[in-house]
Amino acid sequence: MSYPSMADSTGRTLGPEEIAAVTRVLQSGMLSSVWGTEVRALEREMAECFGVSHAVACSSGTAALHLAVAAVAPEPGDEIITSPISDFGTVAPILAQNAVPVFADVDPTTGNLDPAAVAAAIGPRTRAILAVHLFGAAADLRAVAHSAGIPLIEDCAQAWLTRYPDGQLVGTAGAVGCFSLQQWKHITCGDGGLVITADGTLARRMRLFADKGWPRDGARRHEALGLNYRMTELAGAVARAQLAKLPDVLAARRRTAGRLVAALEDLPGVRLPVDIPSHAWWLFPIVLDPPLSNQDVAGKLAAAGVPARAGYLDEPLHCAPALTDTPVYGTSRYPLTVPPADRLPTYGWGTLPRAERLLRQTLVVIDWNERYTDAHVDEIARAVRAAVAS
Repeated sequence: MSYPSMADSTGRTLGPEEIAAVTRVLQSGMLSSVWGTEVRALEREMAECFGVSHAVACSSGTAALHLAVAAVAPEPGDEIITSPISDFGTVAPILAQNAVPVFADVDPTTGNLDPAAVAAAIGPRTRAILAVHLFGAAADLRAVAHSAGIPLIEDCAQAWLTRYPDGQLVGTAGAVGCFSLQQWKHITCGDGGLVITADGTLARRMRLFADKGWPRDGARRHEALGLNYRMTELAGAVARAQLAKLPDVLAARRRTAGRLVAALEDLPGVRLPVDIPSHAWWLFPIVLDPPLSNQDVAGKLAAAGVPARAGYLDEPLHCAPALTDTPVYGTSRYPLTVPPADRLPTYGWGTLPRAERLLRQTLVVIDWNERYTDAHVDEIARAVRAAVAS
C-alpha cells in the first residue's frame, strides 16, 4: 500500500485555490510584501484565527523564532531554556542573539520538556523559556514561566491548533507563538513563518527586526538592528489559501489518529498519546517499553511499507557538533563561554538521559497525513501489531 506523502501532491492540500492565489499575485505585478496586500491580509487572518491582536509574517519558521528571541532582548550570555528534541532552528536564533541555550530533560512518554526539569534549570541569567510543542502535543510550561516571571516563547511549528488541557490554544499562552509554513508542516507555502502576540511592543520589535529595522513610515531610517526576513507576496497568497484549509486538515488528522489509537490501545509494551482532540498529530509517536527496541520495530514497519523511523533525530540538540565542538563565531565559542565558570553550559551525551533514551531506544514516529484513509490506518495497525509481536 502506498501512503500519501507531504513531499508531493498526494499528501498536500494544494489545489485550485493556491493556483488562483499565485495567479492573482503575478497578474498584479507586485511580488514584494512591502507594497503588496497579500502578506498583510495573511497577518490579519492569522491573528483572527488565534484570537490575538498581532501577527507578523516572515520567511521561515526559524526566522519566526529569531524574531521572538530578538524581541525578548537577551543580554549577551543570557540563557534561554529549551528542548533537546527539536530542529536546530530552535537553537540557532538563541546563538544568533548571543544568548546561551540551556537544555532541560523531557517527559519520557511525550518527549516534551519536563516542567520540573525546566524549573531546576532556571538561573540568575535565564531570560526566557522556549517551549517546543513536539509532534503536535502541548508542552505546558505556563506555570513554570509565570512563577519565575520570565517570558515564554512557544515553538508551534508542529502544533497548529493544538490546545492545552484547559482548551487554550498553544501559541497564545506565552509572550510569542511561532509557526512554520515549511513544506513538511500541516500547511505550507514552501517556506514561511508567522509569529503571534498580544503585546504591541513585542509585535513592533519583531516587525522591525524582520525588515532591517525600517519602520516604513516614509523616511528611510533604521531604528534598530534587523535582518531581511520578509515574506514574499507569492508565499503570502499561498499561505492564505492554506490557512483557510487548516481546520479541515486538523479534523482529518485527528479522526484517523483516533482510529489508530483505538486499534492499538490494548497492545502491551506500547505507549500512545491520549490527547486525541487537542493534539495536532504532525507525526504519530509511539513509545515502547523494554525489551522492545525502536530500531527493531521501526525497521520492521519500514520493511512493511509503513513510513516510520526510529527516534526522530539522529542526535538530540545538546549533542550536536555545532554546540559540543565547533566554533560559533569565527574561531570563538562565544557566546557559550560568556557565563561564569559555574554556569558554563554542559552539552554532550550522558547529560539528558531521558531525551537520549527516547531517541536511541524507545521512540518510533510514523508519518501522519490528512489524506490517510481508514484503510491506511488499519494497515498501519496491523503492521505495528506484527512488529511488536515478532
